[in-house]
Amino acid sequence: MTGGERTGAFIATKEHRRFSEFADAVRKHRYIGLCFGAAGVGKTLSARRYAKWDVAEPLLVEWGPRQPSDAKVYAAVAGTRTVFYTPTVCCPFRELRDGIDTLVTRAGVCIDAHLHREDLIRTGFTPNPAELLIVDEAERLSTPALEHLRDVFDRTGIGVILIGMPGIEKRLARYPQLYSRVGFAHHYRPLKGDELAFVLTRHWRQLGLALDEADFTDAQAMASIARITGGNFRLLHRLFVQIGRILKINGLSVITDDVVEAARSTLVIGAT
Repeated sequence: MTGGERTGAFIATKEHRRFSEFADAVRKHRYIGLCFGAAGVGKTLSARRYAKWDVAEPLLVEWGPRQPSDAKVYAAVAGTRTVFYTPTVCCPFRELRDGIDTLVTRAGVCIDAHLHREDLIRTGFTPNPAELLIVDEAERLSTPALEHLRDVFDRTGIGVILIGMPGIEKRLARYPQLYSRVGFAHHYRPLKGDELAFVLTRHWRQLGLALDEADFTDAQAMASIARITGGNFRLLHRLFVQIGRILKINGLSVITDDVVEAARSTLVIGAT
């Protein structure tokens, strides 16, 4: 299952733009940055979007024979100069070390190819043109893994972003040598206000409906959705999948409070 299937089409929210500005700052100034927020608010989606990872990942991971069509991947990697890495659960240190090194090296090759520097022989003394390493699920990192990332940061000068749940900043504070290198922090927040209304309008349209905030039925449904999801991007998508199913089964063309509550009853999302 792809990220799009789990969360729906990507929507460029204000929070995503704030993340992009944060990532640009880390990349430019070559600091370590922390991004934290509740599960499902969109941290991973924003990071993958920033790195154009849906385009770059297949080539950088599989790394087979080159094809003419790979030029678009070279351009994407050269445009972001960013590598996205997710450690596995209980990730062995060697796997993390080799995985990051491989991705960063391959990204450098792609950038060189885009810049028509294919004849460049890359050695340990040749600076890699990759500028940013984003590590998702930072809670999975062991102490040796964190030390390795600090060493990579010190030796290569690449910017590093660690993405995790709220509290990750407190955990990293216990490692002063790493924490002293943190230059930026970004709290990724859930949708609210006008931005939530904008995203809800998109979901209404995807179901072939028009949202009218002045209509009491629509306003009531919006209020219920906001209460149930708390503006959580992932929960919104899951809830609307069920809303669409209920509308289709019952031949309805209006999202009412009852429809929302029926959809909510099919999901395991905790107390609301």
